[in-house]
Amino acid sequence: MGKKSSSSSSSSDSDEKAQAPKGEVQPKGVETNADQRRGGDGGQGGRQRVDSSRPEVKGETDDIEAYKKRKIADLEALGRAGGVYIPPFKLARLQEEIEDKTSPEYQRQTWEALRKSINGLVNKVNTGNIKNLVEELFQENLVRGRGLFVRALVRAQMASPGFTHVFAALVAVINSKLPEVGDLLIRRVILQFRRAYKRNDKIVTTAAIKFMAHLVNQKVVSELLALHIATLLLERVTDDSIEVCVAFMQEVGLALQELSGAGSLAIFERFRNILHEGEIDRRVQYVIEGLFEVRRKKFADYPAVVEELDLVAEEDQITHEVDLLDENIKGDEIINIFKAIPPEQYAGDEAKWKLISAEILGIEQDDDGSGSSDDSDDEETAAADARAQQKILDFTEQDLVNLRRSIYLVIMSSVHFEECVHKILKLNIAEGQEKEVCTMLIDCCAMEKMFNRFFALQAERLCRLNPAYQENFLEAFEVQFNTVHRLETNKLRNIGKFFSHLLYTDALPWSLMHQIRITEETTTSSSRIFIKVIFQELSEQWGVKKLVARLKDEEQQQFFTGLFPRDHPKNIRFAINYFTAIGLGVLTEDLRSYLEQAQSQQAAAGRAQAAEESSSESSSSSDSDSSDSDDSSDSSDSDDSDDSSDSE
Repeated sequence: MGKKSSSSSSSSDSDEKAQAPKGEVQPKGVETNADQRRGGDGGQGGRQRVDSSRPEVKGETDDIEAYKKRKIADLEALGRAGGVYIPPFKLARLQEEIEDKTSPEYQRQTWEALRKSINGLVNKVNTGNIKNLVEELFQENLVRGRGLFVRALVRAQMASPGFTHVFAALVAVINSKLPEVGDLLIRRVILQFRRAYKRNDKIVTTAAIKFMAHLVNQKVVSELLALHIATLLLERVTDDSIEVCVAFMQEVGLALQELSGAGSLAIFERFRNILHEGEIDRRVQYVIEGLFEVRRKKFADYPAVVEELDLVAEEDQITHEVDLLDENIKGDEIINIFKAIPPEQYAGDEAKWKLISAEILGIEQDDDGSGSSDDSDDEETAAADARAQQKILDFTEQDLVNLRRSIYLVIMSSVHFEECVHKILKLNIAEGQEKEVCTMLIDCCAMEKMFNRFFALQAERLCRLNPAYQENFLEAFEVQFNTVHRLETNKLRNIGKFFSHLLYTDALPWSLMHQIRITEETTTSSSRIFIKVIFQELSEQWGVKKLVARLKDEEQQQFFTGLFPRDHPKNIRFAINYFTAIGLGVLTEDLRSYLEQAQSQQAAAGRAQAAEESSSESSSSSDSDSSDSDDSSDSSDSDDSDDSSDSE
């Protein structure tokens, strides 16, 4: 058979030579169709052959360079699809013949070389050589190949879970210089965990949570992710979920105790309750007991970070905050695939990466290239200044959404209010964003079935630590009072007790009462219930005597004019009846005396007015009587004079 194939090959060669015209130019380094057929038939019989139907470049006037590039592209495509095998020496020769170092063909070749180099370095890493391999990795373009690097890491960790701590240390070093790489890895591992958890794939789930545990140990990701994972696994108790959670806590338990002692305590308390309930298999009960034994030994066999892998200084660590159940998490799988970019952009990206790599590795540029480097630095500085002058308006408020999510996770993952306040202060809330913390505390308190003093204690501590929180809670009270008619009765009571706590602890000043005016026109049924809850809670905490004394404080009287109105008897009676109906009529004693005094004064004024009217009437009647008598006397005198005149 071997002789037969060789003879057929030679005959085909002779036929092609006979058919080839004399003027045909045979480019150097390019195989003929016969050579390609020999390669396809000889060693790669099962592979796809090169398409020989394409016409050869003929004639001296043909473009040899275009022909060469087309042949190289064909060979590359076949190499990936299972076509002709290209020996390494021939592949290197083809790369050398590509003169344009920014062409799509050259970009593909560098992409393949980058993929192979990253895979090789990741597969070789161990505790002894990690420092050297990190330097080699930073010589590769990890910005362009971040998808390849993360994919190689995830695959290597899945294949060798025993080296997870080494891979996590490698990620920690890369993340300290290129945080976007660490963020991409975390997102992909979370997505891998979600898929495995939904499919009940115990092996993949265990590997994924082990990776996340060591990322928490290396402080690549926040401990909130660990608490969220443990809570999720213990939410629906099964034998497998308990085993996976035990394995997770063994790996991350020591770091979790240091970073969030209260959260770790709550998780172990949940394990204890599960153990006491006895609804799981006895074998799994022994697994939980083994975890408690590991904890009793202070995780001596499960260190968070071994000394050889503690490679990143604390001030250089970058910790990511990622929500386990965030629906917007994307794996960006598209960056794993090669995509040619414009030559100018490719050249610029390569130049930028060389500068970044040199800065990371501490390599100084040569003197010969100092002029060009200075020019490029000037250009980059100018471009950076131009970007800085551009004002970008983010109407999506994504940063605000992320802040609210972080605040919520901090609040719900804390066991004690002091721990929660400490974590909130560590979030480095920007000036003007304190309102989000206040709103989140009020909303969390309102959502509880019964009033939980945990949220009010946090608000009290924040008000004492920072006056900005006090101002924001005053504004929040005004907003809640004006919109209280929209709340359900349970939420209304919780919010009322929340602000009542801040009042009787003097965390908020009584000036917030100035906006309350108790009249029939200015209150609704909801607002009256809201005020009732506040004052009844104050009377329970202080006692009626102290509450009355506080309301009679001369310095605070200006704020209570709306609570105890004195402008009209109708409003006075309404306020008295309201406080009497809620069982606090003793607060209106001054108002009652004022009303009685006002009524007595009004009655006295009425009597005086009536007396004045009666006296004026009597005086007018006497005047009329006197005028009548004068008229009668005048008439009698005239009669007498007439009689005397007649007698004469």
